Amino acid sequence: MANAQNQSVTHSETDGGRQTGLHDLEPPAIGAAALASKEATSEKGASKKSARMKAGAEVPLGTPDAEAHNTEAKRVELYASRKKVYPRRVYGTFRMVKWVVMALSLGIYYLTPWLRIDRGAGAPDQAVLIDMPARKAYFFWIEIWAQEVYYATGLLVLAAMILFLVTALAGRVWCGYACPQTVWTDLFVHIERWIQGDRAARIRLDKAPWGPVKIFKKVSTHAAWLAVAILTGGAMVFYFADAPTLAVQLVTGQAPATSYFFIGLLTFTTYLLGGIAREQVCIYMCPWPRIQSALIDDHSLLVTYNRERGEQRGKYRKGDSWDDRGDCIDCNQCVAVCPTGIDIRDGFQLECIQCGLCADACNGIMKKVGRPRNLIGYAPTHVDRAGGKVTQETGLLSQLLRPRVLIYMGVILVVSALMLTSLVTRSDTTLNVLKDRNPLFVTLSDGTIRDGYTVNIANKQHVVRPVTVTVTGLPGLRLKTATGLPTEAVTIDLPPDALASVRLFALLPGDAVRGGALTSGQGTITFEVHDDTGALIATKDTSFSGPRR
Repeated sequence: MANAQNQSVTHSETDGGRQTGLHDLEPPAIGAAALASKEATSEKGASKKSARMKAGAEVPLGTPDAEAHNTEAKRVELYASRKKVYPRRVYGTFRMVKWVVMALSLGIYYLTPWLRIDRGAGAPDQAVLIDMPARKAYFFWIEIWAQEVYYATGLLVLAAMILFLVTALAGRVWCGYACPQTVWTDLFVHIERWIQGDRAARIRLDKAPWGPVKIFKKVSTHAAWLAVAILTGGAMVFYFADAPTLAVQLVTGQAPATSYFFIGLLTFTTYLLGGIAREQVCIYMCPWPRIQSALIDDHSLLVTYNRERGEQRGKYRKGDSWDDRGDCIDCNQCVAVCPTGIDIRDGFQLECIQCGLCADACNGIMKKVGRPRNLIGYAPTHVDRAGGKVTQETGLLSQLLRPRVLIYMGVILVVSALMLTSLVTRSDTTLNVLKDRNPLFVTLSDGTIRDGYTVNIANKQHVVRPVTVTVTGLPGLRLKTATGLPTEAVTIDLPPDALASVRLFALLPGDAVRGGALTSGQGTITFEVHDDTGALIATKDTSFSGPRR
């Protein structure tokens, strides 16, 4: 790949550098003297240049000092210091999509804990809440109890299958648009750009000696990053407690120590991963780039450079002929805007997060030189391997009617149907019965066999509900509480949105035992719960123990 010393035809430098556009007759030389000259450009010249840019007098066509960080020459050392990536500002369709996804993602994350809905008296009104002390989770009108954790398992399976499906269809677009690492890194880069300037200004600032201006800009940048990181940590803990109440407690110093701990932990990780590590997380720490290699095939859409159309690449000046050359003018704009610092023209790479910003940059250049768009764009992998030639069917049906895509879609539909059916048909009353193991049974003086049970009834409604508990399965069975008399049914008032635990005894008359009801010393009985209308709402089978006959 051409480096910064020999890329001398089309040059664009922001924030104080000279710009060369289509109107220039001769390209500027990019040597040591030229670089020194650019460093010495006056603020007055920079202002004039900025005015000419806004007026459309000059058209930036390249960033010759931009070079990929993953070339073979860069891979010689196993342990090497990181070369910082300075992504340049870019405009276009994919950049707009990233803006929209970022706004939605951050808006949902920061604002969701403050949404309120009315669940009735005694129930929390926070729309999304994970109530650890009560062992419940609330998601709008859906309430999940601890024993229903299988719904979380289903959601994880569903999320994994959707991720697999998206990867099979369009590669690593999750990483490029919606991954939290990408969203927060993108936000941090924009904060840095807003304070320190675009690519060239940030490079100059890092190379400049420490002084008041540099200190101010660096401190301001990191302070803004820390503010975002603190808000991120605070927003996360709001999902685990009533947000307004916890916010007041945090400000007044009355919040639980665990809240401060997790805010501090998330602040540190957000600041470190989003502001400092950045693309290193995607390249080295995250396992997904390695996993996705097994999920794509010839029809998966990936950001691709059309080599058949782009080569032979070469520098371009206004008026040059396009005969016997490719459309790529070797401006390095695709490298300058890449958030991971790679050159997409080298082919599909593990470091590529499929964000499409290189396509936006290239489309802007193609428009300025009067060539067709999409020299870089999303294309199936077989097109990339064939050098830009379409060798297989690329229609929508061919994208969807593939074994792996159909399998993923099938699993998604099955899991979604199972979860939806379970949610719709689940009972608002659950019954669990635990039999005493020591002793298994007690023989009373009149020959009656008594077995002890702990009956747990969960009332998932937010009102008090009177219910009756009965037992069937053996002749003459009756129930009694620890202090009550034997009876056919026991009445219990279930507290709202809570678990009621009752100690009950099942009594089997001696005549039934002598009559052979427990020939093997064991029998099966059924506890039944009826509501105040007499309707059966829950049942549970358990064992009844007695002497062998």
